[in-house]
Amino acid sequence: MADPMNATSSPIQGYAPSLATTEPVHVIGASGRTGLALCRTLLAGGVPVVAVVRSPAKWAATGLHAQARLADARQPDALRAALSDATRIVSCVHARHTASILEAAPRFARLVLLGSTRKFTQWPDDHGNGVLEGEAALLASARQGVMLHPTMIYGAQGENNVQRLAALLRRTRVLPLPGGGRFLVQPIHQSDVVRCICAALQRPWPDPDSLVIAGPEPVSYAGFVRAVAAAAGLRRPLILPFPAAPLILAARLTRHVRAIPPVEPGEIRRLVEDKAFDITPMVAKLHVRPISLQEGLALTFRPPQED
Repeated sequence: MADPMNATSSPIQGYAPSLATTEPVHVIGASGRTGLALCRTLLAGGVPVVAVVRSPAKWAATGLHAQARLADARQPDALRAALSDATRIVSCVHARHTASILEAAPRFARLVLLGSTRKFTQWPDDHGNGVLEGEAALLASARQGVMLHPTMIYGAQGENNVQRLAALLRRTRVLPLPGGGRFLVQPIHQSDVVRCICAALQRPWPDPDSLVIAGPEPVSYAGFVRAVAAAAGLRRPLILPFPAAPLILAARLTRHVRAIPPVEPGEIRRLVEDKAFDITPMVAKLHVRPISLQEGLALTFRPPQED
């Protein structure tokens, strides 16, 4: 039988059915981008899902047919009730809630939690510090599970990485970047994030673990920008080297200019650090080989399929 985790021409087709059992997967944050993509894949493969969400109305709007339970990661009693019968739990909410999830989850449930490679940034912030705290809580817990740390995720419905960049490139061909965009990024397609989660659900974790998941290879941010422009059918952008400090100041002003997608100052700061990772542990433990940036962008900008 073909190994579904190595099927790159259609990243998620044929993968989820191997997870099908009578035991549902409880998905915390099921109506978010990654949670929703995961639920769609699991349900399409016949895997039962219990959607743990804060807004039943938002979940109902997805049109997915799965049991929904109302709970917030900041409400211990409600979360404990929502997870009372869980044997497999995926958390797609911020990793800062890990300690609460560990407290609420049944002792022998298998846990797959999402963190972020933001934990490696040289510019500490609440997001990255929350990931570090959540990771520490899991690793100290002696629970069976893993925290997956994705790099920049693209290709999800409503994501604001590639789509926001494409929107900016539609308005201007000239893009000033710190260092001319020479620093490295290693984005991962949403479908590969889902595949990694599914693989982690199948794998035993005798000890809690932490694992980076990323695209197949790093690329300069300038190369990433050019690849996005090409996939979106836009002209090749003119990238200008520019000091970071004035760009950070300009970023503060974008929130007041409707014609330009907003950019946070922290995003500019992180453009002057390399975000490149060895995916050997990811491939060895999860047996997932991520699709190329070119293939992922082709999927991202593929015209909607007619019914």
